[in-house]
Amino acid sequence: MPLDQLFATLACALLAGLTIFQGALIAGAPLGRAAWGGQHRVLPAKLRIGSALSIAVYALFAYAALAKAGLVPLLVNESFTAVTMWVMTAYFVLGVFMNGISRSKPERLIMTPTTLALAALYLVLALH
Repeated sequence: MPLDQLFATLACALLAGLTIFQGALIAGAPLGRAAWGGQHRVLPAKLRIGSALSIAVYALFAYAALAKAGLVPLLVNESFTAVTMWVMTAYFVLGVFMNGISRSKPERLIMTPTTLALAALYLVLALH
């Protein structure tokens, strides 16, 4: 498997894990201390909507990674996909910072390394 396809697959695996996590939060699982600033053990309705929107965003991120690796058709063109990879890399770098300063210890311990791994994977995809 070419390196870009491996990294896209790894990124999708992490995003799938985050999707399962967000789905559990939507369903009322008491995992809220690891998300959205960790202020709620069980998320209130507004944050559950945020989790649902996150799942949609993860799907777009996954598709973009797969498109960059040539595993699915491009949405627009190669230039658009290349710029998208850089934007997503920046998004995950910001996520590393935001999760790293969270008041929630579970969020810092779980989400910071997760977003760091995603930032690294998307950086490699952007550079490739």
